[in-house]
Amino acid sequence: MEQNIEKESILIIDDDPVYRKLSGSILSERYNVFAVELPSSGFKVLKNEKIKYIICDYKLPEMDGLKVLEKVKKEYPNIEVIMISNAGVMDTVIEALRKGAADYFRKPFSAADLWMAIERTRKHAELNRNLKAEKIKSTRLQEEVNRELGAEIIGESPSIKEVKQQMEMVAKTPDTSVLIIGESGTGKELVARGIHRMSDRSNEMFGALNMSAIPESLFESEFFGHKKGSFTGAISDKAGWFETANKGTLFLDEIGEMGMGLQVKLLRVLEERTFTRVGTQQNQSFDIRIIVATNKTIEELTGSKNFRTDLFHRLSTFIIHLPPLRERKQDIAAMAEHFLGILSKKMGKNIESINPGSLELLNRYNYPGNIRELKNIIERAVIMCKETELLPGHFTFAGDNISMNEDITANTYDLGEIEKQTIIRALQKSNYNKAEASRLLNIEWNALYRRIQKYGIDLI
Repeated sequence: MEQNIEKESILIIDDDPVYRKLSGSILSERYNVFAVELPSSGFKVLKNEKIKYIICDYKLPEMDGLKVLEKVKKEYPNIEVIMISNAGVMDTVIEALRKGAADYFRKPFSAADLWMAIERTRKHAELNRNLKAEKIKSTRLQEEVNRELGAEIIGESPSIKEVKQQMEMVAKTPDTSVLIIGESGTGKELVARGIHRMSDRSNEMFGALNMSAIPESLFESEFFGHKKGSFTGAISDKAGWFETANKGTLFLDEIGEMGMGLQVKLLRVLEERTFTRVGTQQNQSFDIRIIVATNKTIEELTGSKNFRTDLFHRLSTFIIHLPPLRERKQDIAAMAEHFLGILSKKMGKNIESINPGSLELLNRYNYPGNIRELKNIIERAVIMCKETELLPGHFTFAGDNISMNEDITANTYDLGEIEKQTIIRALQKSNYNKAEASRLLNIEWNALYRRIQKYGIDLI
């Protein structure tokens, strides 16, 4: 027994009875057709029927086709509208496409013209659905990133306050390109997301790409998209980043690692503000704010023969220098508490605070990996912690990037001396209360006593 598949419905609005009847007879083979003479009759149909497509003539009684289009897109935004035009009214066609029409065809028309317009509209609707799905994915990803890293730039140091002010200023501009310069792990993508979130583009897509990971052979496909069958492996139509992120923001990380061939292609498309899908001949314009980032200095970027000067000037209209963590140490405590809250909850632990001795330890570290390394250090400490407080003994640091007090030279590698000075500092911090000092050091009191004897530490 064959399954009864309900036909989709099409509404035809045309005051010419000949063309109205012709269109209806052609389309009735596959669609449930409603054909009316007046726009008012058409809107009555829309109230009572689930319409998929509208085919609307431009010249109509009561109101012209453009006004019908505007009313439909306002009241029924998911219905696709195909306009019928007469020869010599291309200005009207262009205006209709700008106002949301999916396609058009001219009178007189054949059955093939009508079916081609329907097929183009079907593909247009499918691409729009895919684009909306990508935007939803992007929104969910951004929400996930915000939950993981926090939506705000944390810190009140003078250098980070200046960064926040710069973000606010450039976010108010419509499409100014931004270059973010900072060491690895300083939060360049977080700054880019912050600019997007504060701008008028915040409801549109934020796309992030690592330019060092895109091979030159896939650049056009990734950025411009491609048509099915345009090359081996192109099994379906694909929208590129310039189409997917249109009206939004595109963040290009590690821009300094791009090959010269990619730089030429990127420069050309940024200058023309148009692109062409691989396998097609039709130019498409885009409206995107470009934000790029690099861990190289301006001197390294411009002084090298590996990066085009003209591309640098195209991308660096507004430059934000993101300071390394070692230059904004007064922000460490706030960031550490922030990461503790996220990671403690994520791991199902009830760690309420960071011990003052631990914060002092964190402040003495130089963080070659910047904020990313601080997060990793806090994560390791949370894993190690069985108490409700992060203690100094929960922390491990890479290399010799931790600076001790004045009694130890900056270049000391004597682990015994480092341990001795740490015990002295814990004793001083606890007013020479050995039980409190052992808690700060995360060791048993008898182990502390043995070390006091070992190093001959005087107790006041």
